[in-house]
Amino acid sequence: MNPPTQTTSSTILRPDSTEPPAVPSAQPDDTGKSVLDQQTFQVIEVGELFGALNHTTTRIGQAVLYRSLTLPPTSAAAIRERQAAVRELEANPPLREGVERLLEGAKQREDGFYHLVFGRFLGMVSAPAHPLEFEGYGYTQYKKGTQFMLELVEAADRLPTPGSPYLLGLVEGIRGFTASRAYALMKGPVYRSEKALLTKAEKKWYIPAVKFRPSLFKPVGLTVALLLLLAILEFVPLVLDMAASIAPVFWLFVLPISFVYFPIVGGFDRDGCIYPLRDLFRKSPEVQQTLDALGQLDELVSFIRYRQHFPHPVCLPSILDEKRHSLVVKKLRNPVLAKSSTDYVPNDIALDSTRLCFVTGPNSGGKTAFCKSLAQTQLLAQIGAYVPAEEAALTVADHIFYQVPEISHLTDGEGRFGTELKRTKAIFLAATPRSLVIMDELSEGTTHEEKIEISVSILDGFREKGNTTLLITHNHELVDRYQQQGIGLAQQVEFENDRPTYRLIDGISRVSHADRIARKIGFSRDDIAQYLSENK
Repeated sequence: MNPPTQTTSSTILRPDSTEPPAVPSAQPDDTGKSVLDQQTFQVIEVGELFGALNHTTTRIGQAVLYRSLTLPPTSAAAIRERQAAVRELEANPPLREGVERLLEGAKQREDGFYHLVFGRFLGMVSAPAHPLEFEGYGYTQYKKGTQFMLELVEAADRLPTPGSPYLLGLVEGIRGFTASRAYALMKGPVYRSEKALLTKAEKKWYIPAVKFRPSLFKPVGLTVALLLLLAILEFVPLVLDMAASIAPVFWLFVLPISFVYFPIVGGFDRDGCIYPLRDLFRKSPEVQQTLDALGQLDELVSFIRYRQHFPHPVCLPSILDEKRHSLVVKKLRNPVLAKSSTDYVPNDIALDSTRLCFVTGPNSGGKTAFCKSLAQTQLLAQIGAYVPAEEAALTVADHIFYQVPEISHLTDGEGRFGTELKRTKAIFLAATPRSLVIMDELSEGTTHEEKIEISVSILDGFREKGNTTLLITHNHELVDRYQQQGIGLAQQVEFENDRPTYRLIDGISRVSHADRIARKIGFSRDDIAQYLSENK
């Protein structure tokens, strides 16, 4: 069976990689080219979401999880397969325990492989100046690195055979490494011919070659070194006179090994065998795919551990087959903030029959936190993870956009209004009926009347496109205009006794708590008057 389709077209380990897998392992694409663009990635705090979700064991697992959040899939079938794999691991303790043992074993040996494929081996006299520089000729790293891959396959062979396609594909992807040339070279023996490195199957009887042994102590080499030494002692009287005054053991073994044997044999093995082999391993598609499969197994277990550490109900959402985006959640909490808060207030929202939703209310009421929760939940759902809700049903979004007020730059030449409008235009042109678009205010930096008219034009354009649009706004007149036509869903954050409850309720907020916030900061009208009086 072939390994499952990757999240992206490339694996974490690539032929041009120069360092071990690390976070960040991927970058968001330009607007409209993938699910997230750079601005949305930053605004919805994907880095913090990764930190909350990350319960991986291995380096490659962390890198794969980060890649999934950065470049999530858009295939509903692929997402359902991931969910089925998570459910199978939850329902099959022996399988899950076997996978966890595999991951723990990989964690213990993983760095040895990266040291092999990315390290620099300095010989016997140089001192390391970098974490990937090592004394010696690479024998230790070669043994540990190849053993990591060999034991990974053995651990996969011991697993119960999964039933879900995605999980089975991952396990078979690791097991299938045994069919590769890289595996045969790792398992050995390896032969060095005049032109190439050969596996046992490739080494024909008539091809002259040297068998590579990852050790300095080679019987043939030591014998040759000893014979050379005896020849020197026989034919050079001066050396004989010196030898008489020094311990014979030093002359017979230490001197030739130190000055002749080590550099010749070690240098040959390093430059002629270990370096070419490690480059072959790093560039091997089978090695790359096997490591990715390991990372994806780790990612699935991380989803389960996230559920176990999250103090509120979670669920695997229903993935709907619809031509337009929709999202319905019950008792939704923020996947990052609620992980460390047992009293986080949940909210419901249904974005199925409506294309437009307004969220109004005073500052510090929870509007932004709620909308970020929606975007983060959509993202979690699309990588097959649990979402922080009691129930959830959604369609896959081809794009998730989040626009926030931007500060213009001197080089823009357009001012704040123009800067934000450029961002809105880019989102509008890329959006489709399957997109989720969240905007925090619209048309800032212009007059109130122009702001309403331009906002109406923009929102009507998105409605015509058919995507799901949420607008966070203080502009209740704009919301009134749509509500009077029976268009859109109006939600507001609730306040009681001038304090936010963090609940989302029906309606339009017409209250400003600006003075309350100004007093809290110490910059209200009375505060300003006091500052002025103190300075007189």
